[in-house]
Amino acid sequence: ALPPRWQRLIITLVHLPVVVPPAVIGIALLSSLGRRGLLGQLLATVGVAIPFTPGAVVLAQVMVSAPLYVLGATTALRSVAPDLLIVARTLGASRARAFFRVAVPLALPGLLCAASLAWARALGEFGATLLFAGNLPGRTQTLPLLILSAMERDVQAAVAVALLLAAIAALSLVAFRRLPARYVLGD
Repeated sequence: ALPPRWQRLIITLVHLPVVVPPAVIGIALLSSLGRRGLLGQLLATVGVAIPFTPGAVVLAQVMVSAPLYVLGATTALRSVAPDLLIVARTLGASRARAFFRVAVPLALPGLLCAASLAWARALGEFGATLLFAGNLPGRTQTLPLLILSAMERDVQAAVAVALLLAAIAALSLVAFRRLPARYVLGD
């Protein structure tokens, strides 16, 4: 285990994207992984270019939404009684087997809720995506960025895309709220 000082530092770094504006995250990604960024030139030597690609969309969305998953998953896993893992170990299960066969199934409803929250945050991500991946139609344009583009030409189209995004979010919420209940109740 890491010393408490290091644990606090890691926890702070993981939680940082929750409080830092997404535009700042986009600039940080561009400054670190862009062509002139800290790692960008190194990546270019091996033929890897991340900014303004579909991979940049995914990376930006993961950066802003992952802390929400980590927070929820940590809470869900901490709710598993340690005695159950000890019993599994005394019955011959390895640490990994006890974790995957006991802790994960018990924490699964919380893990699914955390995943749904992170996914919903990623679905609406705007700032980091725009700055790091751009708004390239058919390549890096997400629904929130499509709304921005549509607002410039056709407000009705922007409203239609916004309603589509709201419907996707609502359906996702309903689906994700039902999953843990179905799993726990065995439906």
